[in-house]
Amino acid sequence: MPAASIEWFPLWLSLRVASLATILILTFGTFVAYFLSHKNFRGKEALDSLITLPLVLPPTVLGYYLLVLVGRNSVFGHLYESAFGQPLVFTWQAAVVAAVLHSAPIYVKGARTVLEGVDYRFEWVAHSLGASEWRTFLRITLPLAWRGLSSLASLCFARSLGDFGITMMVAGNIPGQTQTLSVAIFDAVESGNGQAARMLVLVISVTALVLLWAAARLSRPTARASHTA
Repeated sequence: MPAASIEWFPLWLSLRVASLATILILTFGTFVAYFLSHKNFRGKEALDSLITLPLVLPPTVLGYYLLVLVGRNSVFGHLYESAFGQPLVFTWQAAVVAAVLHSAPIYVKGARTVLEGVDYRFEWVAHSLGASEWRTFLRITLPLAWRGLSSLASLCFARSLGDFGITMMVAGNIPGQTQTLSVAIFDAVESGNGQAARMLVLVISVTALVLLWAAARLSRPTARASHTA
């Protein structure tokens, strides 16, 4: 099969889905991680267990839960369809939701560890000088934790890029609309298109390798920090 017959739409869709999922996870996941790392409240460990649950459940189970939660018969699905004029399931936006569910637990749990590792004395000094908790978080905590959080963001993007099971359940396999890179690989193998499968596998493998390299670089302590230690 000639190389020109390889459809590259799944790559661009996967990049868009992974980018949006990562932005959403960074926005909300960082605050959840801060809440878990800096607050004590009843049910804290139960919340942590709920966040961890997607890491151990089969993708088909997670996909089923999503179908129940965001399907046309659900409250959220009805509100979404009323607002946007179409159901959420079997759209590329559903693939974003699937990627968030697939990747958020790794980010939140890692971010909690990173934020717990920030020297609390800097935060105490900021509070003693009159800084609010919100200002301290933005001006002290985040700058001190940015390398670890950036490393987790790279991992989060790579994991979002490769989701398969949950995406198949809620977004389906519609060529030119919801077919992400991992789904396209499965489809190419099933249809006997070995050249397309090999090319797409190479693309996603190289992309993941670059992202893992970036995550490893960001997770290393700076030379100044190492010298100080």
